[in-house]
Amino acid sequence: MALSTQSLPSASTRRRQVGTHLSEINVTPFIDVMLVLLVIFMVTAPMMQSGIGINLPQAETDTKPAEEGLTLTVTKDQYVHIGDSTININLLERRLTEYFYNKPKKVLYLQADESLPYGVVVRIMDITKKAGVEILGIITEPIDVNKDKKK
Repeated sequence: MALSTQSLPSASTRRRQVGTHLSEINVTPFIDVMLVLLVIFMVTAPMMQSGIGINLPQAETDTKPAEEGLTLTVTKDQYVHIGDSTININLLERRLTEYFYNKPKKVLYLQADESLPYGVVVRIMDITKKAGVEILGIITEPIDVNKDKKK
């Protein structure tokens, strides 16, 4: 049997050794969680910006809005949208009048689904004119020229 002649470390040296080992924080789990959250947000962000689905009529000229204005969207089911809110067509004139109150330029852009009856579009245009809209633009999609040449 071998017997050690060294004495056991005192309580004060043991405390110093323990304190030096615990002074560092392990950030690896934190980084893992942050990377997982980043991937989740990158995947879900495009899904949140889907908007209102309509099929715009096609035209040869480019009809993107040239200046600031309100965009009014009408779906094929004849639902009227201003931004993300759906509006009853009977209350449209009042809402437009309230929106354009005290605005120097009263510009409105109309996005209407191509399958809407012409009478519905004319009715909405009439309501916008009654509400005091000075400039009414109609938004269309450009015709894909390359697609037409291949046919």
